[in-house]
Amino acid sequence: MEIPRPNYETWLKPTFAVGLTDDTLSISTPSPFAAEMLDKRLSGTIHRTVSRVAGRKLNVEFQVAGSNGFRRRDSDADEQSDSPPVSGASASLSKTEDSASASGEIEYSKAYALKPSFNFRSFVVGPSNRLAQAAAAKVAEAPGNVYNPLYIYSDVGLGKTHLLHAIGHVLSERGSKVMCVSSERFTNEYITAIRDGSTDRFRERYRSADALLIDDIQFISSKPQTQEGFFHTFNDLHMAGKQIVVTGDDPASKSLLQERIQSRLAGGLEVDLQPPDYESRYAILQSKAPDLDPTVLDKIAQRAHQNVRELEGALNRVIAYSQLVGSPVTNDLAEKALRSLLSQTPKDVASIGEVLSAISEFSGVAVERITGKRRDRATAEARRMAMYMLREESHLTSTRVGQALGGKDHSTVLYAQRRFEQLLEIDAETRRHLSAVRDIINRARRASVSTG
Repeated sequence: MEIPRPNYETWLKPTFAVGLTDDTLSISTPSPFAAEMLDKRLSGTIHRTVSRVAGRKLNVEFQVAGSNGFRRRDSDADEQSDSPPVSGASASLSKTEDSASASGEIEYSKAYALKPSFNFRSFVVGPSNRLAQAAAAKVAEAPGNVYNPLYIYSDVGLGKTHLLHAIGHVLSERGSKVMCVSSERFTNEYITAIRDGSTDRFRERYRSADALLIDDIQFISSKPQTQEGFFHTFNDLHMAGKQIVVTGDDPASKSLLQERIQSRLAGGLEVDLQPPDYESRYAILQSKAPDLDPTVLDKIAQRAHQNVRELEGALNRVIAYSQLVGSPVTNDLAEKALRSLLSQTPKDVASIGEVLSAISEFSGVAVERITGKRRDRATAEARRMAMYMLREESHLTSTRVGQALGGKDHSTVLYAQRRFEQLLEIDAETRRHLSAVRDIINRARRASVSTG
């Protein structure tokens, strides 16, 4: 869910855990080059994920299969190398936070690491994002005076977080106290403050900032207590003339946030980011790989990628293939590297109704039960498939999937999707069921075309 599928297929799919000793997880990789790429490009994502699953902070070391050599990266190591450099990835903590907490001082510009690559210089401007970039630049130039709050929304991987961090860099360089944080981190700190009785310190930490930048606000939509904390924090900062910038998946009025929060986000300026057109895709690729043959860049850019993450994933796949086979990047090599991707024709996006009706027809579970609260085995299995297919066939975010299925929490949706993916890997019957449901959707479409 956090990285492009080509990156997953190339780097993560061939790996497996060797063992867990104390707080160090050993991961086997197929080659020294793969170990190096994981260490340099994906270590931050891997650290966050395994630590979240384990419930504690873990270190990670990469072992080449059949050797005793490890590449070790501590969980406190710099995560600025995480791929992709143009995406909606969340801000990560740096190790200065612990020292700041110990001293009682708040080091705003260091407490939450701003990714160096997420700046205005590296943001490729095109028709799909020009307004959002201009608004972000204006906010960075005159914080608190124009467009306050600034609300940036789009689908995943189109550059929301890039612009958020770009604003943070400019303000930090001018000496402003910048608090840049994911909504998940805000939630965790708020809940911890309530539990530990340290709400005064929480308020001081956030409300003394000159600028509050919050990423992926949609993740607090199912957390009323956190929304309460955000609401009051927002009001205090806004009344004091402090700049607020928020990113999300949907327009404020269509989000699942409380109405009073929707109203405040809509009270400033709302701007959106759209998928890049061909010229923008080519410019992005050229900025990432200026030495590649233009025909290779053209081949990658011609494919209608849904977001910048997929675009960069395809570029990474070509470069990795070149390094693995020891050949320069040519047009023929790029075609081989991208064959499995380029052979996929874009699918028609299935509607929510088509997906749910097909699953209901196959499973015998009524749509009302799938979207309801019943938890019997048949309903749960149908609902799990629906959560997966609404992502794959309808291209919905986890928040939208939850909304379509009766207001399910996004974390519940993510868990169900991962569980279904695991079943697809190991269970042939699950794969047959999925194929059968897709056949029902296609059959219904053909019937609709013939009668239309």
